Amino acid sequence: MERAFKRTERLMGNSFELTIVADDEMWAQQKMEMAVNEIRRIEKLFTTFDESSQTNRINANAGIAPVKVDLEVYQLIERAMRISSITDGAFDLTYGSVDKKLWNFDRTMDRLPDAETAKSMVRLINYQNIILNPENCTVMLKEKGMRIGFGGIGKGYAAEMAKALLKKEGAQSGIVNASGDLTTWGNQPNGEPWTIGISNPDHAKTPFSYLNVTDMAIATSGNYEKFIKINGKKYSHTINPKTGLPVTGIKSVTIISPNAEIADAMATPVTIMGISAGLDMINQINYLGCIIIDDNNKIYTSKNINLK
Repeated sequence: MERAFKRTERLMGNSFELTIVADDEMWAQQKMEMAVNEIRRIEKLFTTFDESSQTNRINANAGIAPVKVDLEVYQLIERAMRISSITDGAFDLTYGSVDKKLWNFDRTMDRLPDAETAKSMVRLINYQNIILNPENCTVMLKEKGMRIGFGGIGKGYAAEMAKALLKKEGAQSGIVNASGDLTTWGNQPNGEPWTIGISNPDHAKTPFSYLNVTDMAIATSGNYEKFIKINGKKYSHTINPKTGLPVTGIKSVTIISPNAEIADAMATPVTIMGISAGLDMINQINYLGCIIIDDNNKIYTSKNINLK
């Protein structure tokens, strides 16, 4: 008798929930353990909390020297840079260069920095200053003080890698949910597609809509979890890399894609680009769908989405 077995684990600073459909619980637990170890392996490559991680080595050598990295790190950076060029820099791995002093998003912030200060803080954000050398598999950040971080794409990448491993190990269907960035394959034990709730930005625990999906990934980026209020106005924790100022006007963006890495990476740029430019971009890319909720709870969708 097939059932869905679940496992929840804290990984990459987030809660990951793995679900696989199987008829043998021991087998399912063993396979999920392998997936958890795979995510831990990826976390070691990308974490900024470990001096010896490849991310930190790249950052420590900014403006100094190229750093040799594993092929998968190199290729992820390469794919991330492609997304940067498609989104005109709204997605940018070098966002790590923003000084934490500018945006600490604690409740003590009572005013925005002035536009000049903000702009000077983001001068180091520029994906075009990541220098890749395919022969030696090296990465170099051109300017001193530049930093990369995988916060916008890492969870989606890890979810895809865990899914690939589970499929290879014979799990016919399941879900890897990386704190809201999730990827699905196969069907529920009853043969129906998986039903995924899209978070309601005002009540994060209650969905405002459901989608039936299989072999699809969904990622939501919202200001409902991290934001500050200044003079009664909400400012999201998403910073526009061109201005250094926070994004306003959009409560949440949900991206639907066959791949979790792309869904994860596209959610933030749509927030930054704004409703019309964001939807315009999504409508030009095959296999991508998008749902946006603005500050007044108005819902906008790309042309291929039919909400229930």
